Amino acid sequence: MARTEGHLLWLAGLLVAAAAAAAESPQSFIAQMDEALRNRNYQGVFVHEHGGQSETLRITHRVDNGQVSERIVSLDGSGREYIRRGSQITSYLPDQNLVVVDTTPDAGLLLSELRVPDLANSGQYRLRELAATRTSGRQARVIAVEPLDAMRYGYRLWIDEVSGMPLKTQLLSSRGEVVEQLIFTDLRLPAKIPDSELQPAVDAQGYRWLRRGVAAGTAVGIPADSAWVAAELPPGFRLTARSVQVLPGTSGPVTHLVYSDGLASVSVFVESAIGEPASGGVRQETLAVTRIGSTSAVSTTVQGHRVTAIGEVPPETVRAIASSLRAGAEPVGRGLPEMGPVAARPATGRNYPHP
Repeated sequence: MARTEGHLLWLAGLLVAAAAAAAESPQSFIAQMDEALRNRNYQGVFVHEHGGQSETLRITHRVDNGQVSERIVSLDGSGREYIRRGSQITSYLPDQNLVVVDTTPDAGLLLSELRVPDLANSGQYRLRELAATRTSGRQARVIAVEPLDAMRYGYRLWIDEVSGMPLKTQLLSSRGEVVEQLIFTDLRLPAKIPDSELQPAVDAQGYRWLRRGVAAGTAVGIPADSAWVAAELPPGFRLTARSVQVLPGTSGPVTHLVYSDGLASVSVFVESAIGEPASGGVRQETLAVTRIGSTSAVSTTVQGHRVTAIGEVPPETVRAIASSLRAGAEPVGRGLPEMGPVAARPATGRNYPHP
């Protein structure tokens, strides 16, 4: 009897140890980071390095009765400020005497580099915990998010053991090169943040105001016989959203498609190309990719339409998606959420909004 009780106690100990190990898994640390980013108040200064450039910014993030407000201020001379209140993002651009107001129903974090990987729905990454270290004066767990192929970037996350906040993030090429990096040099977690911390310091008197977003485009629906889809996608990518809209400055409806692997995403815009033949495949041209930091973009002509693909992915990924786009095919994944009207500019998935 005593031997049986001892065996049961041993099994119970194993179960407790297994539960503790699961709670301390890399996925659990990423879940803690998601919770902290969305539901904590935080203020700090960070350095953002990308495309051979470095910028220092200050961020304030407040959650008050479920309402999210954010403010990012450039400390490097331009004086630019970005303020989010719920679904509205206001960009103050003193170097252009301009204020841009964007309205979007699905506004995420202003600092999109801190987005949390949707690894459960991807299957294209593996998680690995590296040796713990100290950064920004805090003890951090280091999590590597490693892609299974070269069609997407890898990530490295330094997560504060106490608060769950990301202290440092890196975007890595397939060769392990740092493509983009964000480092907090100061981070505070106040219980309360006053309204004054979320007010712009810019005096916008005399500035030109530009409002876009919901009013910038008119949704026109998606005719089944003119649907645009990618005939062949990189592994793991799927169509996650689509819309057809009439946008200011364009000669006809613009199709907007979003392809994602759960972490990386590519936006594709299709519009009529005046003077191009309305039939045939991709025009015989070099698909030259423009790359700024982590963002890659390519533009080509398909069946008389101008196709532009842009995303925070390696150049070969936007090239592959743009070159495989075809019209008149059966739409992939019927029942996808339709996107509301979008602003008359590509959403690159980069950091704070850019005009």
